Amino acid sequence: MSIEQSYHLAKQYYQKWGIDVEAALETLKKIPISIHCWQGDDVSGFEVDQQELSGGIDVTGNYPGKATTPEQLRKDIEQALQLIPGKHRINLHAIYAETNGEKVERDQLEPKHFQNWIDWAKKHQLGLDFNPTLFSHPKADDGLTLSHPNKEIRDFWIRHCQASRRIAEHIGKELGSQTLTNIWIPDGYKDTPADRLTPRKRLKASLDRIFSEEIDERYNIDAVESKLFGIGSEAYVVGSHEFYLGYALKNNKLCLLDTGHYHPTEMVSNKISSLLLFSDKVALHVSRPVRWDSDHVVTFDDELKEIGLEIVRNDAIDKVMIGLDFFDASINRIAAWTIGTRNMLKALLYGLLMPNEQLKAYQEEGHFTDRLAILETFKTYPFGAIWDYYCQLMGVPVEMDWMQDVREYEKQELLNR
Repeated sequence: MSIEQSYHLAKQYYQKWGIDVEAALETLKKIPISIHCWQGDDVSGFEVDQQELSGGIDVTGNYPGKATTPEQLRKDIEQALQLIPGKHRINLHAIYAETNGEKVERDQLEPKHFQNWIDWAKKHQLGLDFNPTLFSHPKADDGLTLSHPNKEIRDFWIRHCQASRRIAEHIGKELGSQTLTNIWIPDGYKDTPADRLTPRKRLKASLDRIFSEEIDERYNIDAVESKLFGIGSEAYVVGSHEFYLGYALKNNKLCLLDTGHYHPTEMVSNKISSLLLFSDKVALHVSRPVRWDSDHVVTFDDELKEIGLEIVRNDAIDKVMIGLDFFDASINRIAAWTIGTRNMLKALLYGLLMPNEQLKAYQEEGHFTDRLAILETFKTYPFGAIWDYYCQLMGVPVEMDWMQDVREYEKQELLNR
């Protein structure tokens, strides 16, 4: 049976529930995913005095073909984009600046250091997002940055974040697409602190200074990202969820939810609807924690499906800014991007193909048996046939065919590095 035949047969199943499959596919086409560049080079960046990875971040594996130059990284991203349906965004960290061999401290970075990324994004009609990099640096060696008791160190990181916002504003203006600038810091203590409040006071004061500079929100929107714990900050993290939730809501910033930054039993999908009540937008970093914040490649698991459902069923497609954040050096890096991004899109399509209004009505009317029965029934509906047709429609490989492209690219490009 052809892909078209399977699609038309599957479509009939969904149409019985009043689901417009073609409308769902048209909606999916318009949803951009912010794909993180750092999967391609194991979060190394291109600084002249490249530092060992720190901040509680670890990348394991030594698969051949890691990108070591900006040109290689962009080429790898282009290859991955050819295998992913839709038009998307690329997420950059400040360490991906290009300084032509000149040592430029992070607090001195300027838009010109990202001009190659901007020109490349224009060529490929991509949006760009941005992150100041507050790790892998001598001034972050003791695990403290914006909350550091040393004012000189604290001021350095404040200047870096201010520079990052200016860069992001310039990027957004150049591309005509609002850039999301997200601040995450590794600050915390390995063992039980004697004072939890003072570091948070310093962090709050630092953020206030960073955001005191007016940046045009047509071109840049700010987010802050929490974490539960990290390597070296097991007992206490300054920027906790409660801290950033309060700060974001009080100061009109986005609270970014990273799916790996919570207790293993906490579901980020359950937090989305609450935040949507109090914030115009919500930002996500979708990852996959295995026992801890291990940043595994996103798979099509129950939590990812629930995230897709929450975005769709709450009419939040235009309100949730979806980004990815994982890094696996044990497998082909182009394949990692492809698998993870395609799975995020599958989760959104899964949500678009559910009888959400009927399910809501059953819940409101107390028909919980019907609700459960429908949810279970749709788990075995021919969703895969719709996805395959969508990939074909968008001109990207179907099923496992994309692996042929990955293997050929690995042979021709990656193994020669």
